[in-house]
Amino acid sequence: MGAVTIRDVRKSYGNMEVLHGVSAEIEDGEFVILVGPSGCGKSTLLRMIAGLEEITGGEIEIGGTVVNDLAPKDRDIAMVFQSYALYPHMTVEENMAFSLKLGRVSRDEIKKRVASAATILGLEPYLQRHPRHLSGGQRQRVAMGRAIVRNPQLFLFDEPLSNLDAKLRVQMRSEIKLNHQRLKTTTVYVTHDQIEAMTMADRIVVMHSGHIEQIGTPLELYDAPRNLFVAGFIGSPAMNIVEGEINGSVFSFADGTRIDLGAAPTSIASGAVTLGIRPEHLRIDPNGTQAEIIIVEPTGSETLVTLRLGDRDLIGVFRERISAGPGETIGISFDGERLHMFDPKTGNRISR
Repeated sequence: MGAVTIRDVRKSYGNMEVLHGVSAEIEDGEFVILVGPSGCGKSTLLRMIAGLEEITGGEIEIGGTVVNDLAPKDRDIAMVFQSYALYPHMTVEENMAFSLKLGRVSRDEIKKRVASAATILGLEPYLQRHPRHLSGGQRQRVAMGRAIVRNPQLFLFDEPLSNLDAKLRVQMRSEIKLNHQRLKTTTVYVTHDQIEAMTMADRIVVMHSGHIEQIGTPLELYDAPRNLFVAGFIGSPAMNIVEGEINGSVFSFADGTRIDLGAAPTSIASGAVTLGIRPEHLRIDPNGTQAEIIIVEPTGSETLVTLRLGDRDLIGVFRERISAGPGETIGISFDGERLHMFDPKTGNRISR
C-alpha cells in the first residue's frame, strides 16, 4: 500500500521556516501533483518525503509507516529527478539494472524486470546504447525505467520535464500518465507548470509561500478556486482579476466603467468585490460594452485578444476569427453564470 499521509509538516533552516505546518492525504494508487511558483516549498516537501531533507516538525507516513527517521533506501520509494542522472559509461540496460544489482537481486529477476520496463517505455531497441546516443526524451524514459524496475510503493518526480523542448514535454506528459494508468503506483510529482498539473493529476496540491492553498481535482480548482492566488495561478491564460463594486447585476470598475453581468451572485447584492473572469468567458457581443483592441494573437483554433476596458487590460480567448485589429473597438460581455467573486479584503472566494 503506497498511501502517503503528511501531518503538520514543518521545515526550517535556522530561524527561517519555509514550510509552515502542511498536511495532506494521498491515497494508494493516486497521482498527485504539487504545484506552485518557485520558492513555494514544493520540492522541499518532495525531498522530505524521499528522506533527502530532514523533517523539522510533524510526521510523514508512507504505506502506514512513519518514515521520519528512515533512510531513503528504507522507504521503498523511487525518484526521478529533473536531471537524468544516468551513468554515461553504462548502457541503457546497465543503467536500469544498477540499483537492482546493488540490492543483490538475482540475475534472472533483474533481466525480467528490465525487459518488462523496457517494453512499457518502448526502450527495447535502445538497451545496448549509451546515454550519449539518446535523445532527451529517451534519456528521461531511461530514468523512469530505472525507477520502475525497483517496483516501489511510491514514485516521486521532481520536475522531470523541465529540460525537454515543448514537443517532447507534451509527448512525455502523455507517456507518464499512461504508465501510471498501467502500473497504478502512487505518484507524487512536482512542477511549476500548471498545464502539466491540469493534464496529468488525479488531484493537485497548490502551494504558495510554504502553505497549501487548496487541494482538489484539476476541474475543482479551475471551476471553484478557493482564493485569488489559486484563481490567478490555475488556468492559461490566467484569470482576469478586476476590483470594483457590484450593484445588482451591474459591476463598476474603479474608474467608473460599468458592465452588465447578466447574473449576479446570490450571496452579495451590493458592495466592494474582486471579480474574476476567465478569458474564455468573455464573449463578443455587438450590444455589449465597447473595448479597445490592444493585441491580437491568433493560434489557429482560437484567438487571444488583449482588450482595454476603462483603465484595465483584459485577456479574451475567442473561437471566432477576429477581423478587427489594434486600435479598433469591439463590443464584449461576460458570461454571468461563470464569473468568480472574491472578498477584496481576505482574497477568499465568495460563494454564489
